[in-house]
Amino acid sequence: MALCLGQVFSKDKTFRPRKRFEPGTQRFELYKKAQASLKSGIDLRKVVQLPEGENINDWIAVHVVDFFNRINLIYGTVSEFCTERSCPVMSGGLRYEYRWQDGNVYKKPTKLPALKYMTLLMDWIETLINNEEIFPTRVGVPFPRNFQQVCKKILSRLFRVFVHVYIHHFDRICSMGAEAHVNTCYKHYYYFITEFSLIDQSELEPLVRKMITFKICIAY
Repeated sequence: MALCLGQVFSKDKTFRPRKRFEPGTQRFELYKKAQASLKSGIDLRKVVQLPEGENINDWIAVHVVDFFNRINLIYGTVSEFCTERSCPVMSGGLRYEYRWQDGNVYKKPTKLPALKYMTLLMDWIETLINNEEIFPTRVGVPFPRNFQQVCKKILSRLFRVFVHVYIHHFDRICSMGAEAHVNTCYKHYYYFITEFSLIDQSELEPLVRKMITFKICIAY
């Protein structure tokens, strides 16, 4: 199934402006290749595999930006229902609570309403992916040594958006008839992070039972 999120969700609901790849760059070509594979209906486990001869950091960079865009679109659609009253704490049910820490304004893990947490999270990611020293776009400019560590942190925090949406706002997604598209987006994300060991399996625990409840077939 192709990930036609733009056909299901209103693009003006995007929580943050989409990050676009510059046409003519290697990253843009990789993005087109990845999208073509998704639309072809190929098994998602094969879609995420590194194409022969390509640089793994370029491949990861393309997917981090793409997941940022897609998850923004999903959360933007339900954000009007994610208020301080309905979601006073960023959480995934009663068992999981996520606190914000950025080392600057929030030097210690801080409990926040989900909407505030999401705002800070998306601002933080946007700053990182627009930083040429971390996500270089010019030909010949190398990735920093800690690039994959940064991406692991981004992907780990984006996972929390899935957790919150699935547990607290999935009824809204279903009312739009968009659950299949969100599920496919999550599968794509899941297969990618596991293919390259970008998140510790223990961090995925909040959604294991939920996937079973929703009868979403993922080989955990």
